Amino acid sequence: MSYELKHVFASLPQMERGVAKVLGGDPKGNNFLYTNGKSVIIRNINNPAIADIYTEHPHQVTVAKYAPSGFYIASGDVSGKIRIWDTTQKEHLLKYEYQPFGGKIKDIAWTEDSKRIACVGEGREKFGAVFLWDTGSSVGEISGHSKVINSVDIKQTRPYRLISGSDDNCGAFFEGPPFKFKFSITDHSRFVNCVRFSPDGNRFCTAGADGQIFLYDGKTGEKICALGGAKAHEGGVYAVSWSPDSSQLISASGDKTVKLWDVGTSTALTTFNIGADVMDQQLGCLWQKDHLLSVSLSGYINYLDKSNPDRPLRTIKGHSKSIQSLTVHKNGGRSYIYSGSHDGHINYWDAETGENNDFSGKGHSNLVTKMAVDDADQLVTCSMDDTVRFTSVTKKEYSASNLVKMDVQPKHVSVAAGGLALAVCIGQVVFLKDKKKVFTLDSLDYEPEAGAIHPGGSTAAVGGADGKVRLYSVQGNTLKDEGKSVEAKGPVTDMAYSKDGAYLAVTDEKKVVTVFTVADNYSVKNDFYGHHAKVVTLAWSPDNEHFASGGMDMMVYVWTVNDADKRLKIPDAHRLHHVSGLAWIDEHTLVTTSHDASVKQWTLKF
Repeated sequence: MSYELKHVFASLPQMERGVAKVLGGDPKGNNFLYTNGKSVIIRNINNPAIADIYTEHPHQVTVAKYAPSGFYIASGDVSGKIRIWDTTQKEHLLKYEYQPFGGKIKDIAWTEDSKRIACVGEGREKFGAVFLWDTGSSVGEISGHSKVINSVDIKQTRPYRLISGSDDNCGAFFEGPPFKFKFSITDHSRFVNCVRFSPDGNRFCTAGADGQIFLYDGKTGEKICALGGAKAHEGGVYAVSWSPDSSQLISASGDKTVKLWDVGTSTALTTFNIGADVMDQQLGCLWQKDHLLSVSLSGYINYLDKSNPDRPLRTIKGHSKSIQSLTVHKNGGRSYIYSGSHDGHINYWDAETGENNDFSGKGHSNLVTKMAVDDADQLVTCSMDDTVRFTSVTKKEYSASNLVKMDVQPKHVSVAAGGLALAVCIGQVVFLKDKKKVFTLDSLDYEPEAGAIHPGGSTAAVGGADGKVRLYSVQGNTLKDEGKSVEAKGPVTDMAYSKDGAYLAVTDEKKVVTVFTVADNYSVKNDFYGHHAKVVTLAWSPDNEHFASGGMDMMVYVWTVNDADKRLKIPDAHRLHHVSGLAWIDEHTLVTTSHDASVKQWTLKF
């Protein structure tokens, strides 16, 4: 039994309102970089479905930048650590690790010979540092600021110059190496969010929260002009990025637009309107070869179209918050993966190409705890907003009529043929038929945790926090308690019937998966031991002979029903986080997802 990683559908950048997002670009122009949580995500710019995730930081990563040589990436985190790692190997070996100051790193810049690194942020004793990449010894000091430094850049031609921009409304100009403070730049009236040299080194610009962008001479630091006269943007400017030929630049702003500027005439050639919603504020941008990218507050990455400024060429969607639930469904011959996240957002992915989108309209407003697709092609989801929704996977839009309000918060939902659904809520079990509540079990003497309806629709099994699985018989529109129950090894966390209804698998907090044979009066078929911590999720393979389970120990196991010793172990499926959702596309393809907001597919061989 063996496995290999087939696809990685990466998370979006983690965004915060009013905080600029720094995108890194690879010098060859093929990839771009951003961060989410403790991960650094490398994506192919032509085909963003190709992605690689670096997960070695122990703390939340804030910025990552390629060395001009293209062989290394430097990434900095909130604790002030800088890791310099190899880009060429799959393992991303660590080359060096430094701690230039204690506190969040907000920006990183390399010199063009890939020998020196400048980093800035909110340190306790200093706000920036410049050092040699291979020894970490200092090559100058970044002084002259009284508050957190937001941005830094180094001129990519000799003689070297370094600029920084800070929350004290000033920029600072340095000469070096060793870099020494020359003078402050006091043209902005609000925070300076971004400073960038042009690739040819002749100019640099500073962008601020006052909506202004100023242009300066790269060698002397003398002010040349302000772009767009009095104001470049209506809102604060969060990021700027130069064109490779240094003749133009793009700027991203909180006024929900990106502007393309001609530097020679200091006028805007194009204004890209991204949207009208607050989530459409633009907090980052990147100019890579012919690609113009911007990042919205929603985390969506827009590929801007110079010939049609009101409509991006493409928008990369996905999740920026942790994914909590997952299911798959075949639609028109193609397999789709559905994922639901911490903020109520549901996304669907084409399993082959990675093309993805979200449903239109207003959906869940809180964490999506569980999802399943029923035989009427409806995605049944339950959420912490106390609702169960039935959303057509062909229409792909939410509607208010397909929402069922619960009395208390639902935590598990399962479906069966004939429009049946079972929602397990806090302290009650609700039986639904054709999108309506038909029966409620409450005042229970146990706390229900998970439920499953037999594919034949005859039995509803409910697992409790007391370690018992109670079997209710479905009679018309009611659930009847006939006093039948089976024992799991501990408090139940998840359960599911195999596709053919022959087995019921139950996971529990005592690290065990128990499989019961339905036809044999629910006798125990096998106990599956292997997890080192509580098991949280499971999914049956379409072949009914294998099932996968994921636990708090970060492990995914694929088990064989008939032989408890025949198992496949996938360690570190999502490093840093346990697997929160599992699903099978076919007998040999397993999908996993996790709180790192990415979705992975694995090819299994038995």
